[in-house]
Amino acid sequence: MTLLQWRDDFRIGIAEVDHEHQLLIGLINEVHAALEADRSSERIEEFLGEIHSSISAHFALEEKDMRSRKYTEFSLHKADHERLLDDIRDIMDEYSVHGVLDDQALSNRLASWFGDHFKTYDARLHRFLLD
Repeated sequence: MTLLQWRDDFRIGIAEVDHEHQLLIGLINEVHAALEADRSSERIEEFLGEIHSSISAHFALEEKDMRSRKYTEFSLHKADHERLLDDIRDIMDEYSVHGVLDDQALSNRLASWFGDHFKTYDARLHRFLLD
């Protein structure tokens, strides 16, 4: 089962950025596929940690670029990044306490966040960078 499908409404219209986002979603799906083979509690915790880590790394690079280019909406954009990372951390904490990972709920949360973030924050950022 694929955790997260690329959708046309994720596109921001800049080929390189859309490709980078597709790679990030692909990485999330690769990690999820490994989880399908081993649903031990240890592997689930690793999976959630890897998702958090890969998304954090993507955000760190994007934020470094925003700071170096003095992006005027940096604070708002970064706050939205933090919102997703907090959401993933909540899922990790919930798993630690209750021992249950709802793949569909995780998929829905990621898809909703990516859809909104890509179309708004990332689209504005990349238009700014192209000017």
